[in-house]
Amino acid sequence: MGASRGIAGSVEPEVEGIFLATDFEAGLFTQMNNTGGDVDVWAVHDVDDDVLVETPQGFVYFPGAISADNVTLIATDVPPGVRYRA
Repeated sequence: MGASRGIAGSVEPEVEGIFLATDFEAGLFTQMNNTGGDVDVWAVHDVDDDVLVETPQGFVYFPGAISADNVTLIATDVPPGVRYRA
């Protein structure tokens, strides 16, 4: 996370990993964006679903790092309060 806040305004990681979302969930997260600025949306590919971990709240995350080769930028500079649509 570095010096950046989380999408919901958190100041530290919620889990040791990377949250992943469906297109619908990505829209919810960009709409509730509380970072104080615009956000980007990335697509992740070649991740084995069997290693994903589900939180008690029903969100899933990949427990580790994802290679830059496995991500593609699909939307840039989505402003706070705007819902991303695939």
